[in-house]
Amino acid sequence: MSFLSSLAKQGDGLVAGFVDAVPALMPTQALVEAERCLYCYDAPCTHACPTRIDVPAFIRRIADGNLRGAAHGILDANPLGGMCARVCPTEELCEKVCVRNTQHGLPVAIGRLQRYAVDTLMQDTRPQIFQRTAPVGRRVAVVGAGPAGLSCAHTLARLGYDVEMFDMRPKPGGLNEYGIAAYKAAGDFAQKEVAWLLDIGGIAVHSGWRLQSASQLHALRDEYDAVFLAIGLADTRKLNIPGESLEGVYDAVDFIAAIRQAGELSSIPIGRRVVVIGGGMTAVDAAVHARLLGAEQVFLVYRRGQAQMSASKAELQRAQTHGVLVRFWLAPEEILGVHNRVQAVRFVHQTQRDGQLQPAAETEVILADMVLKAIGQTLGNSWLHDSGLALAQGRIVTDDQGRTALPGVWAGGDCIGGLELTVEAVAHGQRAAQSIHAHLNAAVATSAHLQGIFHG
Repeated sequence: MSFLSSLAKQGDGLVAGFVDAVPALMPTQALVEAERCLYCYDAPCTHACPTRIDVPAFIRRIADGNLRGAAHGILDANPLGGMCARVCPTEELCEKVCVRNTQHGLPVAIGRLQRYAVDTLMQDTRPQIFQRTAPVGRRVAVVGAGPAGLSCAHTLARLGYDVEMFDMRPKPGGLNEYGIAAYKAAGDFAQKEVAWLLDIGGIAVHSGWRLQSASQLHALRDEYDAVFLAIGLADTRKLNIPGESLEGVYDAVDFIAAIRQAGELSSIPIGRRVVVIGGGMTAVDAAVHARLLGAEQVFLVYRRGQAQMSASKAELQRAQTHGVLVRFWLAPEEILGVHNRVQAVRFVHQTQRDGQLQPAAETEVILADMVLKAIGQTLGNSWLHDSGLALAQGRIVTDDQGRTALPGVWAGGDCIGGLELTVEAVAHGQRAAQSIHAHLNAAVATSAHLQGIFHG
């Protein structure tokens, strides 16, 4: 990827800007926060968690000084509990329904306590707390080494299955490695978590392998006892306006991935005036990154209002705190350029009538030497239509167990839709793993029963 010419920046200042946005708790802070928990029976925070972590139980263990036990409870329910503690919108899930929040407006810091317990375990000389059961002699292929794929693989490996993971990227981790804002998961935590997860044994990772044909999928079905698809969303949406191909116009997901993989942050080029188009978390992350990298002016422009943004209120406030200028009710009409390089973006003011956006007569031009598109991703992979999988609204259709229309094939994560959160993808992977386990056990039982009939 090539970006604009880099501005002169101070490397140390950049590094300081990309430390954890939410600092880790100190031991005394964690103890005080844990003792705020009411340890509710049938706790609403647990029900709000897609992976159903027993929140009161792990917090009580922190209060008792049993951090290893706390981490065990978290990771038993969510093997990516460390990353989820960093990136999960807890303010919209567990902390939102915390009784301390509903009664007093100040929830227990569940996410930070979860991170404290898991990080303490990961720093221990013996971080592995699970043992794999005896191999069962069954092989499962997992396509995609992101949160859903890793969760499925780890769950199956603990049950004794041999799992082979296939991923197109050089490193496993998916969006946790390539798509999460650097200030949300500072350092190399994503790879440390993957290393811990793979340490359970029974999981082999094949990098640089991409599923791109129906024949490949059918070959996997023939070779393995089950297949789990966690292929994410391969393509980014286009603006479909004039000027989109000008130099200086990029996809925000590529911009974030470049930052995540950069050896030196000062090597990442950035424009002086950056316009980010979109209203989701990727748009917010890209805008904040641009400011942290030294952009003098960053606009985050969304075609609807704040109430319609998929980014949370906390995320939007983070952007504004970093000096991002947020504009609503503006739709891009044309990207303007000179000598094939972007110079500005012309927007059309929008109104809403009967729930539908209507362009107004007024237009507005915002100067920019860099434009980042963050208007969503799509499944892509046109071959899926010919594979026998059922598709609806641009996603793979599954039942409530993660089973697809193809026998022996399950799917989960962003490719099937939903909240498109790391924690939800983890839940998809676990659900599919348990369904695969039940299916294969039932097949073994049926086979044994038939053999008994014919040879009894």
